[in-house]
Amino acid sequence: MDIKINAPHLLRYQLPRVKRGTIWIASVCDPYQPVEAKYELTRKCLSEISRFQFPVFIQTKSDLVLRDLDLLSQIQDLEIGFSIATEDDCVARIFEPGAPSISRRLMALEKIKKQGLKTFVFIGPILPQNPERLIKEISGLADRVFIDRLNYTFQFLSFYREHNFESYARDEFFLQTKRLLVEELEKQRLNYELIF
Repeated sequence: MDIKINAPHLLRYQLPRVKRGTIWIASVCDPYQPVEAKYELTRKCLSEISRFQFPVFIQTKSDLVLRDLDLLSQIQDLEIGFSIATEDDCVARIFEPGAPSISRRLMALEKIKKQGLKTFVFIGPILPQNPERLIKEISGLADRVFIDRLNYTFQFLSFYREHNFESYARDEFFLQTKRLLVEELEKQRLNYELIF
């Protein structure tokens, strides 16, 4: 891991010079990995961003985001969401070892929602799950939901085989689960967007 301790300083210098647009924290790696508790780089960056009121879109798997609610509540155009690809903590532990449990993510999402902030859930990649139960668990907690399948499936086939999940890596599974998710989202009247 490369810890960019100068990121807040660079933001302080760059933000006044760039065209205003939404800042996505983070599209490739989680901004609230365990080392964030020590280095507080995401927190320091948010402090700089809040000074200039750029719109912010935060996606994480970690309830550590709750630490920064004081700063986040100062950003006028903000959306905070959690990647929740299954409702099953046992499945999540296999696919996301070391990440906070689904139940912790849901509790954090509830706290954020109670603060009156905009929230979302990213169901992606679609993992083995009960779509009805998953949507019922996020109903009332997410303002909108994004759904994405597993991409580059061939790269993960051996992992799926190793855990007896090979049938969950097939197109049939993704298409059927997408259909069931959409049906339940529409029943619950939740806004959603399909990415695949």
